[in-house]
Amino acid sequence: MIRLKNTKDISELRISGKILSSLLKILRKKAQVGVSLKELDSMAYDFIYEAGGEPAFLGYHPEGSIGKFPGSICVSVNDVIVHGIPTRYRLKEGDIVSLDAGVRYNGYYTDSAITVGIGKISKEGERLIKITKIALERGIRECMPGNTLGDIGYAIHHTVKKAGFHVVRGLTGHGVGFEIHEDPVVNNYGKRGEGMKLEPGLVIAIEPMVSTKSPHIVQRDDDSFRTHDGSIAAHFEHTVLITETGVEILTL
Repeated sequence: MIRLKNTKDISELRISGKILSSLLKILRKKAQVGVSLKELDSMAYDFIYEAGGEPAFLGYHPEGSIGKFPGSICVSVNDVIVHGIPTRYRLKEGDIVSLDAGVRYNGYYTDSAITVGIGKISKEGERLIKITKIALERGIRECMPGNTLGDIGYAIHHTVKKAGFHVVRGLTGHGVGFEIHEDPVVNNYGKRGEGMKLEPGLVIAIEPMVSTKSPHIVQRDDDSFRTHDGSIAAHFEHTVLITETGVEILTL
């Protein structure tokens, strides 16, 4: 069931999104050679609570998962696409890292992700990060009342395909706000004019997940997802609100 957000809901979501945006700015700076994934997770935990929120991912146990998520953020390195667990692994020169976080504030959830390169990365990695970010931006441009989820998916997939990369299949964006994952499903591919129409009050998390060589994925024993062929992947995400006249990025 899709639940639209009212004025009060939106006010709380803006605060949640501001906390999350500030967190990712900090993590972007802290993600450097020699820093462990656990250290980044600890920074996130402390920052979110000090800001008056709660880590939305900590203890999360979606249907079909093997257990509760043990971290405050997902940290996915190189061929890991999403849901990477914060371990003692220390970042190395050339790594590509997705930092994905969710914040619960007064019962309202926002979700956002960025991908960063550690030190000097490959040209392919640089281009992958750039194209994935552009794909998110172009998907967000389609968020106008009267447009459809298919318009968003088409814009993302067209951007990625034109660059010679691949939207991974089996992983999607989603509604967000009252829960960390709500209806509707927001695919990263689609046809213009098809799917649910966008209307004011709809809040969704748009999140292109892109690999260099293949759209196919593998779920690991720890519930993370990686590319089936070991190729690198990137992930960007924003929580957005459909307004009367366009779109507001709540996690900008």
